[in-house]
Amino acid sequence: MRLTKLLSLTLFLFLFCGAGFAQGTDLARKAEAAYQKKDFAESARLYLTAIDGGDTSANTIYNGACALALAGRKDDAFVLLNRLIDSASIPVEQAQKDTDFESIRTDARWAKFIERAAAKEKRLNRAWNNPAWNVPFAPNLSDDVKVAGLSKFWSEVKYNFANFDLVPDLDWDALYLEYLPKVRATKSTLEYYRVLTELCARLNDGHTNVYEPDQLDDELYGRPGVAIRLIENRVVLRLVFDPALIADGVTPGLEIIAVDGLPVKDYAAKFVAPYLCVSTPQDRESRLYGATLLNGPVGKGVALTLRDANGKEFTKTLPRLSVKARGALAPKTPSTEFRVLPGNIGYIALNQFENETVVKEFESAFDDIAKADSLIIDIRNNGGGNSGNGGRILAYFTEQKFLTTSSWRTRQYRPAFRAWGTLEEWFDGGAGRWGISAPKYYAKPVVVLISPRTFSAAEDFAVAFDVMKRGRMMGEPTGGSTGQPLSFTLPGGGSARVCTKRDRYPDGREFVGVGVKPDIPVTQTLADFRAGRDTVLEAAADELRKTAKK
Repeated sequence: MRLTKLLSLTLFLFLFCGAGFAQGTDLARKAEAAYQKKDFAESARLYLTAIDGGDTSANTIYNGACALALAGRKDDAFVLLNRLIDSASIPVEQAQKDTDFESIRTDARWAKFIERAAAKEKRLNRAWNNPAWNVPFAPNLSDDVKVAGLSKFWSEVKYNFANFDLVPDLDWDALYLEYLPKVRATKSTLEYYRVLTELCARLNDGHTNVYEPDQLDDELYGRPGVAIRLIENRVVLRLVFDPALIADGVTPGLEIIAVDGLPVKDYAAKFVAPYLCVSTPQDRESRLYGATLLNGPVGKGVALTLRDANGKEFTKTLPRLSVKARGALAPKTPSTEFRVLPGNIGYIALNQFENETVVKEFESAFDDIAKADSLIIDIRNNGGGNSGNGGRILAYFTEQKFLTTSSWRTRQYRPAFRAWGTLEEWFDGGAGRWGISAPKYYAKPVVVLISPRTFSAAEDFAVAFDVMKRGRMMGEPTGGSTGQPLSFTLPGGGSARVCTKRDRYPDGREFVGVGVKPDIPVTQTLADFRAGRDTVLEAAADELRKTAKK
């Protein structure tokens, strides 16, 4: 059942819908609970009441149709299905597979419904996902195709970008005119996509990006078998996992002071920074001196001037490896990592919210977690994913329903209103409450660790934890970027996405473009890193030991 399994975003909307639909949302949740109990008649009644009360979201209408079909109310089910086509659309293939509609598929009205739904889906796909944009890759796209791709990116941003107020001096139309000759002047598809990325970077948004065609990966994303990080404003080798480099004396802890003969920060400013799509200064530094600094063509070495802890300087040329070759050498990051620190302090790292693996592993470890006298949750290296996965874990730390990550809003453009002089309005989603409880509850002290690498859905987790007042956060401000991107294709096999949703704390405080701030700021020191010590983790453990003594 339910549209929540048809569209990835609708799961978010169903669980996190806002104050504007508060009454209808409560009824929809009760309807869902009745559905789970297989009380389809009651579920159908509640869904209809929610719809009559103003909850006309696609989720509620579709789910109501499912419940009505299961309750044997065929006529009413078809009324809602046709209403859904009039107001929204659904993926036809998925609707045809939905077992909730088995009882009405033999009805002659089903075929007519599918025919209408398919026609609307085709029309909408032609309008928003037209295959005309699927121009195949070529080493150098034509000028017309390049201008068309620029125009598509410009228009999608113009009508959908949620964060123009964060770049108040940006004139997007003027930039379009400025970049037309730049696009025409490019001599290859590689140059073209670099220009598009440079334009995208002007929006200063981590959830708005241009992605080059896969055929350009070896030109753009070759990288040595190392990982780097900015520690105390110094660029340091964090990991070295290419055996040839290790054998050549390239080891973790070495400081990079120059790249290809240029001081490291001059190199970064000239060759990397113009193409970074980031929302905050801390996100910029994290990416600039992290994953992107040493990118370049596969096979072309990058010369690093290195300095050891004793001040000795030397130069090494590191070969750039392909994405595949580098991935084969790089250590795999697990979804979770659990251990017990001295003093019976539990530690669990949640390294991704992309899929349910993180939830399942957390639940498998929970009995051991419960034995700890206090707990550190580390999301410093969590780049996000599905906010629902984070919400399912947070439910283990409260016996109450808790406010979801944020209030949210999205631009609401209605052509007739523009004709009448109203240029733009906002749809405000408000903040809802997480309606799912956990089977167990951890009531002891908790600290959450955050960093600039805490991003997107992991920031949603941090905001919700902050609002719960369940414990303190320690570390550094998060990356400051979350939202719902709209993805679309670009000519030549590339793609882009635009952030369409602006999130805030439930009380309206901003964290997009700012970052979620820790209660207790702590940063890693270079001396501790070289000694194999995690400054932030140790500070968190000390904080919990102090709490235990009170």
